[in-house]
Amino acid sequence: MTKPRPCFPATLAAFWVMLVAGFGSAAPAEKPASAAKPGAKPDTTAPVVTHHLIVVNGKPLAYTVAAGTLPLKNDQGETEAEIFFMAYTLDGVKSPAQRPLMFSFNGGPGSSSVWLHLGALGPKRVKMRPDGAMPPAPYQLVDNPYTWLDQTDLVFIDPVGTGYSRASKPELGRKFWGVQGDLESVAVGEFIRLWTTRYSRWASPKFLAGESYGTTRAAGLSGYLVERGIAFNGIILVSSILNFETADFTRGNELPYTLYLPTYTATAWYHKKLPAELQQRDLSSTLAEVEPWATGDYARALALGDKLPPEQRAAVLDRLARYTGLDRGYLDLANLRVDIQHFCKELLRSERRTVGRLDSRFKGIDQQATGETPEFDPSLAAIRPPYTAMFNQYVRGELGYKSDRVYYILGGGILGPLGIPRRERVAARGVLEEPRHEAVRGLGALRSRHALLRHRLHARPSPARAGRAVPRHDPSVRGRAHDVHRRGRAREAQAGRGGVHRRSAGDEMSGLLILFPAVGLT
Repeated sequence: MTKPRPCFPATLAAFWVMLVAGFGSAAPAEKPASAAKPGAKPDTTAPVVTHHLIVVNGKPLAYTVAAGTLPLKNDQGETEAEIFFMAYTLDGVKSPAQRPLMFSFNGGPGSSSVWLHLGALGPKRVKMRPDGAMPPAPYQLVDNPYTWLDQTDLVFIDPVGTGYSRASKPELGRKFWGVQGDLESVAVGEFIRLWTTRYSRWASPKFLAGESYGTTRAAGLSGYLVERGIAFNGIILVSSILNFETADFTRGNELPYTLYLPTYTATAWYHKKLPAELQQRDLSSTLAEVEPWATGDYARALALGDKLPPEQRAAVLDRLARYTGLDRGYLDLANLRVDIQHFCKELLRSERRTVGRLDSRFKGIDQQATGETPEFDPSLAAIRPPYTAMFNQYVRGELGYKSDRVYYILGGGILGPLGIPRRERVAARGVLEEPRHEAVRGLGALRSRHALLRHRLHARPSPARAGRAVPRHDPSVRGRAHDVHRRGRAREAQAGRGGVHRRSAGDEMSGLLILFPAVGLT
């Protein structure tokens, strides 16, 4: 039974979000869909429109879904690409132009928006096992009682080369596959402007929700679009990457090793590979010990390189072994530096298992246990089949959108170099004076370690407002980095304004919530 959720303010100045793996929900009866004729070819100017009903918090919620594409044209009026979107709008709203509007996308680059769409925000979700693992087929699509649709209209965007979105000619693809081209096309700039215009939503309070590289996109869009008259009331960042230098394991760049270490610790803690003294403590207190050492003594040791005295090197090795669960001799051979792929392979090598990169709680089995890095990501392997199957079934069967194109869930549609500089940095601006930037990160998400965002956002703190990082945990909702749901204001009331209610027990791998009431992210 779904617990009641008090309503949030209509302005949506704040969202409470956390990571989860699955939500249980019974599927109520649904209104017959008023779709286009079966087999009809979708028109780029006329989306397929259907009407539906879901029960949220014990109340029926009638809504409309529009699935279609919008053209991106050059100055000569020639269509260079088509962007596929799925828009959810609440029915019975007296003034739709005043209702909050959220644009959402995932990252990659090369990912469709399906993960936030059917894993977190939309009125439907893919049903996974309680621990987030892949269920056996037939897969199920069920109602999502935690959908954000009761608070805001939702528009899910697939950038060029993802989902059904395509460049009109193969050679035009590279125009959209770079940092600036991506902003201008998804605009993610131009799309947002065009959709806002066609659906008369210029007056609506606007929000962005991005995941992984989508957080890079969201930060860049806030600056790109404000110059075109579109400012955002708030931005939500899930599994953030705002400074690519923090994730670039290259010679001479020591930053990733220090920022990944707390996530290595969280992973080792989950798999019970830490010393008994640390395993008996809760994860929060363990991380409180690890984080200052990682950015302090460990960072200084790496900076010294060969000048590090032998006795200090020995002390650092002892600490690394303590905090990572890895063999001290291995760490010595690795010269105190272990990148993400080697960690995923080494942590459970004695068990002939690997850990996931998207979610390090997942275990994999490689054909060769002697390899240096994993042969595949078990966390990605667990989610791709059910999400792929259920999206295709949903869009064609329930929504009536017919297309023979491959829906590129993650990868496959970008046919050239991405053109993203290794050390690209982005900063968000162009948001209103009182927005709340919220960033969500799973403590077990190795591809987007939780210390990275904290480092980036505290590099230049606002003198007037400071962000706070608060671990979130809940034994009933274990999570993946792309699975997000919002809790009601009851949590806010228990902790006081701006606070977070913490349960006394649970799985702290489920996420990290960082609140930023500051104006910008620079």
